[in-house]
Amino acid sequence: MLRRSKILAALVAVALPITVTGVSSGGPPAAAAPPDPAGVAASAYSVAAAKYGVPESVLLAVSYAESRWDDHQGASSSSGGYGPMHLTAVDPSTVADLSGKQKVAKVDSLRTLYKASQLTGLDPVALRTDTVANITGGAALLASYQRSLGLPVGSDTSAAQWYGAVASYAEAADRAGAAAFADDVYSIMARGAARTTNTGQQIVMPAVSVAPDKAQATKLALPAGVKQSNSDVECPAALDCEWLPAPYAEFGAGDYGNHDLANRPKTGKIDYIIIHDTEGGWQGTINLVQDPTYVSWQYTIRSSDGHVWQHVKAKDVAWQAGNWYINMHSIGIEHEGFAAQGATWYTESLYRNSAKLVKYLAAKNHIPLDRAHIIGHDQVPGTLPTTVRGMHWDPGPYWDWEHYFDLLGAPIYGHSIFPVKAGSIVTIKPGFAGNAQVVTGCTTAGTACPAQGTNFVYLRQAPDDNAPLVKDLGLRPDGSDSTTQVSDHGARVAAGSQYVVAQRQGDWVGVWYLGAIGWFKSPQSAPDAFAKPGLVVKPKEGKASVPVYGRAYPEQAAYPTGIPYQTVTPLQYTIGAGQSYPLSDASIETDYYRAVTFDTTTPGDHVQVLGKDRYYQIWFGHRMFYVRAADVDIKPAF
Repeated sequence: MLRRSKILAALVAVALPITVTGVSSGGPPAAAAPPDPAGVAASAYSVAAAKYGVPESVLLAVSYAESRWDDHQGASSSSGGYGPMHLTAVDPSTVADLSGKQKVAKVDSLRTLYKASQLTGLDPVALRTDTVANITGGAALLASYQRSLGLPVGSDTSAAQWYGAVASYAEAADRAGAAAFADDVYSIMARGAARTTNTGQQIVMPAVSVAPDKAQATKLALPAGVKQSNSDVECPAALDCEWLPAPYAEFGAGDYGNHDLANRPKTGKIDYIIIHDTEGGWQGTINLVQDPTYVSWQYTIRSSDGHVWQHVKAKDVAWQAGNWYINMHSIGIEHEGFAAQGATWYTESLYRNSAKLVKYLAAKNHIPLDRAHIIGHDQVPGTLPTTVRGMHWDPGPYWDWEHYFDLLGAPIYGHSIFPVKAGSIVTIKPGFAGNAQVVTGCTTAGTACPAQGTNFVYLRQAPDDNAPLVKDLGLRPDGSDSTTQVSDHGARVAAGSQYVVAQRQGDWVGVWYLGAIGWFKSPQSAPDAFAKPGLVVKPKEGKASVPVYGRAYPEQAAYPTGIPYQTVTPLQYTIGAGQSYPLSDASIETDYYRAVTFDTTTPGDHVQVLGKDRYYQIWFGHRMFYVRAADVDIKPAF
């Protein structure tokens, strides 16, 4: 195997400017990223581009589209891709559609790592595990695709001349899929990018706006591909999306599944899009959603290529969130992956296609693009004190919310215009790749998980690195402290979430959280939280405390005869006098959609009960909660 020093010596040494950036952390000591002290990974792009005659902007943009320049420490993605250039080495029998048909153009396209080995003479093991070798192999592949199309190669070629080669790199089953990948790459190139990789290197790609020769895609020896041939799908036109319906069927004893028919928004506004992960492979997941005795969700997205299936119409209510009120008002999207494995499954293709879908759905249904409305399953509240502990925690600590909202065109707020002081609202933005918080139990209880970027910072009970993590009485009714267990998010504040500052002590910020103060470190030199104006809710004067709720059902007087009253039970948390929490939505619909029979013509069923009692949605802990308007006042943050 060729080591990194030998690989570099064999190439032309043209360096890309880099700077190594620091990492801030308000939780347990961060796990160190693998070192790259000489900046070799960053400079390798310019070195490889020069050697193989590929425009550096093309090489950088392709790598960003595949991996955002991360190497994943030699681990493969779910589609068998390795390193920042996503060189593949997979068994073609494992990649098939529902009919068992091959989903790629040819077997060779699944084994680009070995083709890169032939082109460069580098050992396949090095191409898989060594970042420099991997980048070199990616450049060689791009040059080979360019030559195979009869197009010029060389440092003097324009990025606009490489559209066909970039499309070839997609390993797509048809020209439509290949062109979609190329369009993404050129969009990235036009915007430019800069980020710190998982090895701690800052790579900068200046914006290069070109008009690529899209006609080159016709040179690819691929079928044209037909997008969305089934008119039932509700997806953006450019997205690879197909209709695979979840059944609406009876199965005995008056029972039915696996969703409810409705007529949203007439029977209830759609306020949320829920981000789930499947905790299983895509084939098993879509088998489950076709089972009338199981639950349902609107969409599934495959990890390897971002392919989308729609199962339930947006107008209907899928049984996906574990909270009927949230089901009534949301669309659920399952993403192939495992929350405890993170980046192995959350591929760039999955992120990008999910963002395209969510942006489309949000615009169509007038849903705000913020973290109070585009939420994880881990933000859905329990409906009763007894159900809080059993609520889900996906997509987990390794879902990159900051990158996801960048793709949505709605970046999470991160500006230092306003001072972080008592009374101000702060938005959490700790970064991702460099924010490798300690997490345990991904494979074995008590054992540290592999170091990788996380989307949160921990909260402590005092402004001290050695203080215990904050308590969550909903998750731990015995009053014990929260832990670093991967599924325990009782002490985590995630990117995009908002809180009100209770106190500030030096680098430490104390925020109101679940009725108490939680502390995290946010030094001025590398802050994890940023202040902004906004509105907060406070208990009305004279109230010692007010309850919080997991749903916003109507008052008893709103229910007509024949529809039982749905009790609205306070949860085990309260807001004490003197505390305040950010208001995230003042236009909550107080309603209950009654749907308990298969027959949609049953009197008093499949109807919306609307109430007059008003609720507000607030940021209260790691989940979203509701308060009665009659219990609180709305005030501007200080």
